[in-house]
Amino acid sequence: MWRKFGIVFLVAASVGTFFHGVADGAAKVHTVALGKWTTVQWTAATGNVEKPVPMKVRALIVDGRVKEYVIGSPHDVTDRLFVARRIFRVNDSLPEDATPHWQWQRGGWLVVDRLTGKISSVNLPEFDPFYSAASWYRDYVAYCGVSDDGKKTYALVAQLSRRKAVLKKVLGEAIAENAAPDSACSPPQWQKAPARVSFESGSTKLTFAIRGHVVDQVADDEDDDE
Repeated sequence: MWRKFGIVFLVAASVGTFFHGVADGAAKVHTVALGKWTTVQWTAATGNVEKPVPMKVRALIVDGRVKEYVIGSPHDVTDRLFVARRIFRVNDSLPEDATPHWQWQRGGWLVVDRLTGKISSVNLPEFDPFYSAASWYRDYVAYCGVSDDGKKTYALVAQLSRRKAVLKKVLGEAIAENAAPDSACSPPQWQKAPARVSFESGSTKLTFAIRGHVVDQVADDEDDDE
Protein backbone atom coordinates (compact mmCIF):
# COMPACT_ATOMS: atom_id res chain seq x y z
CA MET A 1 0.00 0.00 0.00
CA TRP A 2 2.71 2.44 0.97
CA ARG A 3 4.56 1.60 -2.22
CA LYS A 4 1.47 2.41 -4.31
CA PHE A 5 0.98 5.65 -2.37
CA GLY A 6 4.61 6.61 -3.03
CA ILE A 7 4.20 6.02 -6.77
CA VAL A 8 1.02 8.14 -6.88
CA PHE A 9 2.74 10.90 -4.92
CA LEU A 10 5.72 10.95 -7.30
CA VAL A 11 3.46 11.09 -10.36
CA ALA A 12 1.41 13.90 -8.86
CA ALA A 13 4.56 15.82 -7.94
CA SER A 14 5.95 15.43 -11.46
CA VAL A 15 2.70 16.63 -13.05
CA GLY A 16 2.61 19.59 -10.66
CA THR A 17 6.20 20.51 -11.48
CA PHE A 18 5.47 20.28 -15.23
CA PHE A 19 2.46 22.60 -15.09
CA HIS A 20 4.29 24.99 -12.77
CA GLY A 21 7.11 25.20 -15.34
CA VAL A 22 4.62 25.79 -18.16
CA ALA A 23 2.94 28.52 -16.13
CA ASP A 24 6.28 30.20 -15.44
CA GLY A 25 7.17 30.06 -19.15
CA ALA A 26 3.81 31.52 -20.18
CA ALA A 27 4.04 34.26 -17.57
CA LYS A 28 7.50 35.45 -18.63
CA VAL A 29 7.22 38.92 -20.13
CA HIS A 30 10.01 40.58 -22.09
CA THR A 31 10.51 44.31 -21.82
CA VAL A 32 11.58 46.18 -24.94
CA ALA A 33 12.42 49.87 -24.66
CA LEU A 34 14.31 52.66 -26.39
CA GLY A 35 16.78 54.68 -24.33
CA LYS A 36 17.42 58.41 -24.19
CA TRP A 37 18.84 60.24 -27.18
CA THR A 38 22.53 61.05 -27.21
CA THR A 39 24.58 62.82 -29.88
CA VAL A 40 27.56 61.11 -31.55
CA GLN A 41 29.82 61.98 -34.48
CA TRP A 42 29.09 59.97 -37.59
CA THR A 43 31.82 60.13 -40.26
CA ALA A 44 30.32 60.74 -43.70
CA ALA A 45 33.00 60.01 -46.31
CA THR A 46 32.25 61.58 -49.70
CA GLY A 47 34.99 61.00 -52.25
CA ASN A 48 38.32 61.51 -50.47
CA VAL A 49 36.84 63.80 -47.81
CA GLU A 50 35.66 62.57 -44.41
CA LYS A 51 33.24 64.91 -42.71
CA PRO A 52 32.04 64.38 -39.13
CA VAL A 53 28.27 64.76 -38.90
CA PRO A 54 26.42 65.02 -35.55
CA MET A 55 23.83 62.26 -35.25
CA LYS A 56 21.37 61.36 -32.51
CA VAL A 57 21.37 57.71 -31.42
CA ARG A 58 19.68 55.75 -28.67
CA ALA A 59 19.93 52.30 -27.21
CA LEU A 60 17.57 49.44 -28.01
CA ILE A 61 17.09 47.72 -24.65
CA VAL A 62 15.67 44.24 -24.04
CA ASP A 63 15.06 43.09 -20.47
CA GLY A 64 17.25 45.89 -19.13
CA ARG A 65 20.23 45.09 -21.38
CA VAL A 66 21.46 47.15 -24.33
CA LYS A 67 21.25 45.00 -27.48
CA GLU A 68 21.73 47.52 -30.29
CA TYR A 69 21.84 51.24 -31.05
CA VAL A 70 19.36 52.81 -33.47
CA ILE A 71 18.74 56.12 -35.25
CA GLY A 72 15.68 57.88 -36.61
CA SER A 73 12.05 57.10 -35.90
CA PRO A 74 10.93 53.48 -35.53
CA HIS A 75 8.02 52.23 -37.63
CA ASP A 76 5.28 50.09 -36.10
CA VAL A 77 4.51 47.25 -38.50
CA THR A 78 1.94 45.65 -36.16
CA ASP A 79 1.09 46.08 -32.49
CA ARG A 80 3.78 43.44 -31.85
CA LEU A 81 6.52 44.17 -34.43
CA PHE A 82 8.42 47.35 -35.20
CA VAL A 83 11.45 48.21 -37.32
CA ALA A 84 14.33 50.59 -36.59
CA ARG A 85 17.52 51.66 -38.37
CA ARG A 86 20.72 50.27 -36.86
CA ILE A 87 23.91 52.19 -36.09
CA PHE A 88 27.04 50.57 -34.70
CA ARG A 89 30.72 51.19 -33.98
CA VAL A 90 33.59 49.65 -35.93
CA ASN A 91 37.30 49.64 -35.17
CA ASP A 92 38.85 52.01 -37.75
CA SER A 93 42.43 51.45 -36.54
CA LEU A 94 45.29 50.35 -38.76
CA PRO A 95 47.41 47.34 -37.67
CA GLU A 96 50.25 49.64 -36.55
CA ASP A 97 48.00 51.86 -34.42
CA ALA A 98 48.65 51.48 -30.72
CA THR A 99 45.05 52.00 -29.59
CA PRO A 100 41.69 51.24 -31.20
CA HIS A 101 39.89 54.04 -32.99
CA TRP A 102 36.15 53.48 -32.87
CA GLN A 103 33.93 54.99 -35.53
CA TRP A 104 30.14 55.06 -35.84
CA GLN A 105 28.61 53.65 -39.02
CA ARG A 106 25.02 53.42 -40.18
CA GLY A 107 23.71 49.95 -40.85
CA GLY A 108 20.56 48.36 -42.23
CA TRP A 109 17.18 47.85 -40.58
CA LEU A 110 16.18 45.65 -37.65
CA VAL A 111 12.80 44.08 -36.89
CA VAL A 112 11.97 43.79 -33.19
CA ASP A 113 9.38 41.48 -31.61
CA ARG A 114 7.96 43.11 -28.48
CA LEU A 115 6.54 39.81 -27.19
CA THR A 116 9.66 37.62 -27.43
CA GLY A 117 12.32 40.35 -27.38
CA LYS A 118 13.87 38.86 -30.53
CA ILE A 119 15.83 41.20 -32.84
CA SER A 120 16.47 40.22 -36.46
CA SER A 121 18.07 41.89 -39.48
CA VAL A 122 15.76 42.86 -42.33
CA ASN A 123 16.86 41.51 -45.70
CA LEU A 124 16.93 44.49 -48.11
CA PRO A 125 18.44 43.70 -51.53
CA GLU A 126 20.84 46.36 -52.87
CA PHE A 127 20.23 48.58 -49.83
CA ASP A 128 23.25 50.86 -49.38
CA PRO A 129 23.72 52.12 -45.79
CA PHE A 130 25.28 55.35 -47.09
CA TYR A 131 23.18 56.25 -50.14
CA SER A 132 19.76 54.63 -49.52
CA ALA A 133 16.90 56.35 -47.69
CA ALA A 134 14.02 54.03 -46.74
CA SER A 135 10.31 54.83 -46.50
CA TRP A 136 7.95 52.38 -44.73
CA TYR A 137 4.24 51.64 -45.21
CA ARG A 138 2.69 48.69 -43.36
CA ASP A 139 5.16 45.80 -43.87
CA TYR A 140 6.53 47.31 -47.11
CA VAL A 141 9.68 49.38 -47.43
CA ALA A 142 10.58 51.46 -50.48
CA TYR A 143 14.09 52.73 -51.19
CA CYS A 144 16.61 53.32 -53.94
CA GLY A 145 19.26 50.63 -54.03
CA VAL A 146 22.72 50.66 -55.58
CA SER A 147 24.19 47.85 -57.70
CA ASP A 148 27.31 46.05 -56.47
CA ASP A 149 29.48 47.84 -59.04
CA GLY A 150 27.89 51.21 -58.25
CA LYS A 151 26.92 51.79 -61.89
CA LYS A 152 23.13 51.69 -61.48
CA THR A 153 20.46 52.71 -59.02
CA TYR A 154 17.22 50.77 -58.61
CA ALA A 155 13.72 51.53 -57.40
CA LEU A 156 13.04 48.78 -54.88
CA VAL A 157 10.12 47.67 -52.72
CA ALA A 158 10.64 44.87 -50.21
CA GLN A 159 8.20 43.13 -47.88
CA LEU A 160 9.10 41.67 -44.50
CA SER A 161 7.53 38.29 -45.26
CA ARG A 162 9.41 37.81 -48.56
CA ARG A 163 13.10 37.26 -49.31
CA LYS A 164 12.87 38.44 -52.90
CA ALA A 165 12.11 42.10 -53.63
CA VAL A 166 8.52 42.84 -54.62
CA LEU A 167 9.80 45.49 -57.06
CA LYS A 168 13.21 46.08 -58.62
CA LYS A 169 13.48 48.45 -61.59
CA VAL A 170 16.41 50.44 -62.96
CA LEU A 171 15.98 54.08 -62.00
CA GLY A 172 19.25 55.81 -62.89
CA GLU A 173 22.93 55.58 -63.64
CA ALA A 174 26.00 55.60 -61.39
CA ILE A 175 26.11 57.81 -58.30
CA ALA A 176 28.72 60.57 -58.37
CA GLU A 177 31.87 59.90 -56.35
CA ASN A 178 31.27 62.93 -54.13
CA ALA A 179 27.52 62.29 -53.70
CA ALA A 180 25.95 63.12 -50.35
CA PRO A 181 24.39 60.59 -47.94
CA ASP A 182 20.89 59.34 -48.85
CA SER A 183 21.33 60.70 -52.39
CA ALA A 184 20.46 57.58 -54.44
CA CYS A 185 17.07 59.27 -54.84
CA SER A 186 14.59 61.34 -52.87
CA PRO A 187 12.81 59.37 -50.10
CA PRO A 188 10.01 57.44 -51.88
CA GLN A 189 6.48 58.74 -51.27
CA TRP A 190 3.60 56.41 -50.32
CA GLN A 191 -0.13 56.85 -50.71
CA LYS A 192 -2.98 54.49 -49.85
CA ALA A 193 -6.41 53.51 -51.23
CA PRO A 194 -5.01 52.23 -53.53
CA ALA A 195 -1.48 51.60 -52.24
CA ARG A 196 1.06 53.35 -54.46
CA VAL A 197 4.67 54.43 -54.14
CA SER A 198 6.54 57.05 -56.18
CA PHE A 199 10.28 57.25 -56.84
CA GLU A 200 11.99 60.40 -58.07
CA SER A 201 15.61 60.82 -59.13
CA GLY A 202 16.62 63.86 -61.16
CA SER A 203 14.14 64.14 -64.04
CA THR A 204 12.94 60.54 -63.64
CA LYS A 205 9.72 59.84 -61.75
CA LEU A 206 8.11 56.40 -61.53
CA THR A 207 4.94 55.41 -59.70
CA PHE A 208 3.86 51.85 -58.92
CA ALA A 209 0.64 50.33 -57.60
CA ILE A 210 1.24 47.63 -54.97
CA ARG A 211 -1.24 44.74 -54.61
CA GLY A 212 0.18 42.08 -52.30
CA HIS A 213 3.34 40.96 -54.09
CA VAL A 214 2.01 42.14 -57.48
CA VAL A 215 3.30 45.48 -58.81
CA ASP A 216 1.95 47.53 -61.72
CA GLN A 217 3.59 50.66 -63.08
CA VAL A 218 1.24 53.63 -63.22
CA ALA A 219 1.34 55.80 -66.36
CA ASP A 220 2.19 59.47 -65.92
CA ASP A 221 -1.19 60.69 -67.17
CA GLU A 222 -3.02 58.27 -64.86
CA ASP A 223 -0.92 59.45 -61.93
CA ASP A 224 -1.73 63.09 -62.76
CA ASP A 225 -5.47 62.30 -62.95
CA GLU A 226 -5.36 60.73 -59.51
